[in-house]
Amino acid sequence: MSYSILQIIRLGIFKVRTFFVFPNAKIIRFPIDIRGRKFMQVGDGFTTGFGCRLEAYPADKSSVVLRIGKNFQMNDYVHIAALEEVIIGDNVLMASKIFITDISHGTYTGDEKNSHPESIPKERALQSKPVRIGDNVWLGELVSVLPGVTIGKGTIVGANSVVSKSLPENIIAVGSPAKPVKKFNLDKMVWERIEQNSSL
Repeated sequence: MSYSILQIIRLGIFKVRTFFVFPNAKIIRFPIDIRGRKFMQVGDGFTTGFGCRLEAYPADKSSVVLRIGKNFQMNDYVHIAALEEVIIGDNVLMASKIFITDISHGTYTGDEKNSHPESIPKERALQSKPVRIGDNVWLGELVSVLPGVTIGKGTIVGANSVVSKSLPENIIAVGSPAKPVKKFNLDKMVWERIEQNSSL
């Protein structure tokens, strides 16, 4: 990848500014919106694109609730929000315009505690379920990862997918909701198509 002189100068400025935000990060491209910095932990090699937003709001006002592993890279306009726990493993790659959250405004499970549709959405009690993303996961453009989801290591999620249910290791998933379409065969060392009615 080649850069112009102006781009190299700009990257140098970003590198200096990075040190004051996350000293162990590789590079943060500004602007970036970080809310609740003291409740976040990032690994070495942390890299961002432009316009990203990280939020951490622990209920106890003291816990680290957003943990990101080593050699993590997210591209432009990624938004990650954590209330209870969002854990992202090592060597995770994210494309642009991705949304990951463990938080929901209100509850919609079908019991007596459900939020009423005539209540004001922003005033509904926050609910949370942990999100865990394994090592070597790759999320495509415009993916959304919703509360309570675990994505197994080595899994790829295709562009425009909505991950509303957990995904196993070493698969390719696409769609809304995201469903597995291929699985890596460790014996043959190839990606194989998953039959629609098969169990993983």
